[in-house]
Amino acid sequence: MRAKAMTGETAPTEAGRPRRAGRRPLSAPLAAAIGLFAFTFALLASLCLGAAPIAPRAVLAALAARALPGHPLFGAADPVTTTIIWELRLARSLIAAVAGAALGTSGAVLQGLFRNPLADPYALGVSSGASLGAVLAIAIGIAPPLARSGGVEAAAFAGAIAAAAIVYAVARAGVRTAPTAALLLAGAAVGSFLSAAVSLIVSLNDRDLHRVFFWLLGGFGGKSWGELWSALPPAAAAVGLAMLLARPLDLLGAGEEAAASLGLDVGKTRFLAVAASSLGAAAAVSSGGVIGFVGLIGPHFARIIVGPAHRRLIPASALAGAALLALADALARSVAAPLELPVGVVTALVGAPLFLRLLARDRSGAWR
Repeated sequence: MRAKAMTGETAPTEAGRPRRAGRRPLSAPLAAAIGLFAFTFALLASLCLGAAPIAPRAVLAALAARALPGHPLFGAADPVTTTIIWELRLARSLIAAVAGAALGTSGAVLQGLFRNPLADPYALGVSSGASLGAVLAIAIGIAPPLARSGGVEAAAFAGAIAAAAIVYAVARAGVRTAPTAALLLAGAAVGSFLSAAVSLIVSLNDRDLHRVFFWLLGGFGGKSWGELWSALPPAAAAVGLAMLLARPLDLLGAGEEAAASLGLDVGKTRFLAVAASSLGAAAAVSSGGVIGFVGLIGPHFARIIVGPAHRRLIPASALAGAALLALADALARSVAAPLELPVGVVTALVGAPLFLRLLARDRSGAWR
């Protein structure tokens, strides 16, 4: 059955039938304004919320006190508030935003590659690889100087990239299955194997059980500016590479055979898409642990506003993911204050109902 090209009003289903036309996407300036407003609101809310809530005006005054010294735009800043914002909350909120942007971008790329709106950044076993790398680093007990300089995060990043490379190599070696299907199958198999290895290590070494499980559930507690500068380059590289793939991913919406007939190098596009999504997911997992649903839900929120064209969808997904994860982190540290919930728990509690709603939409072609 011939697949139809994806446009702003219809999208192909698995059976090849067009879905019911959705709402018309907003204009680019209006969509950009909405995205920037949502991200700014989420970032400000994350700075205000916490064990000690701070008024928005006080937060803005604290930000201006160091960013624009001598120009108190929002009045005099309290020194204690300024220290809390700049030394404790701002770096953490920005790390959460960077991780969310990386997850949103990764989800948008994989959904375009697989032509499946339910694909997420962890479909290629990246989270399991990162988990194994981090758990090994924790269980082995890396030296304190290396631990302080991000040794666990580096091990998680290496594990994530290694898992993605193994999945791609296994999928490419298969001859009986279509490449995209082989990627999903290989990702499921490798991810299951690595998850079993993580469980084995944890069961044999329960000395650091609390630290391991808190990392596996995701969180940004204790993050500082150093972790931000480590997470930013790979996340930015993932977004940049994804933007270069915007047009090829649009062509893949018509099917691989149709895209190849239009001159697209499908194999190269698939490799670069896997690289971009894996790099983004690795950056997010290594900086904040395994956090689900952000990369699944973010692109769907963005698609409602800007439509399915990846030139607009990818940056919108990055903004949506950044806003969602910044808000989730704010809720995680304020809902049960002074206790701090794992961010992955918050995103799962919110994301699971939305995921079920997406399943209903995927079966009917429209929101029910």
